[in-house]
Amino acid sequence: MNLEELYGKIGGSYDAVLSRLGSEDMIRRFVMKFAGDPTFGNLARGFSEGDAEAAFRAAHTLKGVCSNLGFDRLFTTASELTEDLRPRKFTDRSEALFSAVKSEYDALIAAISDAE
Repeated sequence: MNLEELYGKIGGSYDAVLSRLGSEDMIRRFVMKFAGDPTFGNLARGFSEGDAEAAFRAAHTLKGVCSNLGFDRLFTTASELTEDLRPRKFTDRSEALFSAVKSEYDALIAAISDAE
């Protein structure tokens, strides 16, 4: 699967990312590095350790990375989680929002693996 097909599969805009990053090589480099990025692990650790501050920082970082790379579905769920955690406290919605982020993250990682 090529990058344009990957973006179609994940519901992102390849053309928008191409205009932002400038070349297919640059997109490929960042997309392939995404799976090794520690941000999602930091988010999961924040939840498992009950550290809302760390979870907020990781959710906010994940949101930014997804925005830049055009990972629109994960961006949307990470944005919702970021806003939920903005007060640096877990709410009654936090676990469900984290579950939605994890689901989108897992689907994205699987799609990227198929594109390698």
